[in-house]
Amino acid sequence: MPELPEVETIRRQLEPELRSRRIERLEVLDARWTRPVEPRQVEEQVNGRTIESLRRRGKYLLMDLEGGITLVMHLRMTGNLLLVDEGDLVAAVDEGAFEREERYLRARFSLDDGRELWFSDARRFGEAFVLATDRVEERFAGRVGIEPFSEQFTADAIERLAAGRKAPLKSFLLDQAGIAGVGNIYADEALWRAELHPLSPAGSMRHEHAEALREGVIEALRAGIDEGGASVDDYVDARGERGSMQDEFIVHNREGETCPRCGDTIRRIVVSGRSTYFSPGCQVRLRRRPRRRRTRAAAQGARR
Repeated sequence: MPELPEVETIRRQLEPELRSRRIERLEVLDARWTRPVEPRQVEEQVNGRTIESLRRRGKYLLMDLEGGITLVMHLRMTGNLLLVDEGDLVAAVDEGAFEREERYLRARFSLDDGRELWFSDARRFGEAFVLATDRVEERFAGRVGIEPFSEQFTADAIERLAAGRKAPLKSFLLDQAGIAGVGNIYADEALWRAELHPLSPAGSMRHEHAEALREGVIEALRAGIDEGGASVDDYVDARGERGSMQDEFIVHNREGETCPRCGDTIRRIVVSGRSTYFSPGCQVRLRRRPRRRRTRAAAQGARR
């Protein structure tokens, strides 16, 4: 599934190309893309509007349109967004370069400069819906948490989110309501950087662990963006090109290889149904912090 670095790569490529372009026509080719809303309703809301900006919130892409509405898109597991030039379109299709993407095409935006924006999705889990721009954050409240590159992403914030949580750190990072945008790949890479075992209870972290995790998350995500994302399965960027982060993984998908930090063998386990990779030699497994026992005097005072 595309995670924050993959979505941000696409956003950075598309935003300068799409800003101020008018959508001549949106053609929804798969009703599942907009369900439960009828495709025609979404088409009518979008057609003829100028694109004002392209933003990202967690793993969501937000296309702000004139008139105060936003088309929200999520790539889910196998979604791709590709910008195709008018001249390249014929050549690309003739050469078969976009044959797979065209086969799984679910929506097509025709722009006023002759180019097209394609949303392709082999497994058809991707989605799109329209919101009033000023209600986007209201919709995401409780569902999409702190942005890792924001000023709000601090060690103190991580401690508050993790307080009392028994869930493993790997599961904690995958919870989009807490920290937005981190998925299976970058959770593994972040925990290695933080030197924290994926099975450590989230609530067991002390301040220094939360600080290390904050830095680990930021470093892992930045590495992913610098490499144009990870093309492990279906992901390609907005130009149809593969990312290279998969060549830079330290632990993810490296089972049986040697940890570059401690020399131990990288292992694979399953956490919350997800393949998880770590180095047992240098990723510390924290223990659940015991509850403080109340003294007899304090207990008596509370009863008075």
